[in-house]
Amino acid sequence: QLQASGGGLAQAGGSLRLACAASGRTASSYTMGWFRQAPGKEREFVASISWSGGSTYYADSVKGRFTISRDSAKNTVYLQMNSLRPEDTAVYYCAAGTPITLKSRRYWGQGTEVTVSS
Repeated sequence: QLQASGGGLAQAGGSLRLACAASGRTASSYTMGWFRQAPGKEREFVASISWSGGSTYYADSVKGRFTISRDSAKNTVYLQMNSLRPEDTAVYYCAAGTPITLKSRRYWGQGTEVTVSS
């Protein structure tokens, strides 16, 4: 249902953009967003966007650096990551669920790895 792409290697201060394509009408009608899991750490919330695109929600650690957006025509959510830091290194997972905080996740995509070098 969810296909993530766009991970890779970046230098500190650089940028990457992740994409998450939702197949089927069901997944695209949910709030969608991103979580990440660094080695040895628990998976944590990063950002989310409502099904209409009218509401967004960010973890404090990424506010002002990451921007989530949604192209409803393409059923795709993007995560623009700027001013990357080594601590952003993680496997990033897209998810669909409710509510805006994505406390309840209905669908998960496969992970895409992001590595930020210092």
